[in-house]
Amino acid sequence: MNRRPTRKADLQLNGANGAFDGAEQYFEDHPCSPSAVRRPKVSKQGGTFIVLLGRDMQHGIVGLGNTVENALRAFDSQYLSTLCPPEARRPRGAKARALSGT
Repeated sequence: MNRRPTRKADLQLNGANGAFDGAEQYFEDHPCSPSAVRRPKVSKQGGTFIVLLGRDMQHGIVGLGNTVENALRAFDSQYLSTLCPPEARRPRGAKARALSGT
């Protein structure tokens, strides 16, 4: 089996058996994603994976999912929407309409 060495210090897992390999694969497949760059904490409670960047779920950025990949995708989406919330984005074509005066 040809595997690159993992960096366990970069990813903290709490009770998520096998999640480390899934997270590393996701980071390898999506190297520029927020989760690959920021390396949030990944844990599992019951059947839910939790990806957290911050001190707790109320004050951090969180992704939840039934698989580690789904939780990482949810985290990436939440991270990006935090940077540019939907109300701050212009709808497509708004700039063209503003320039044309219609």
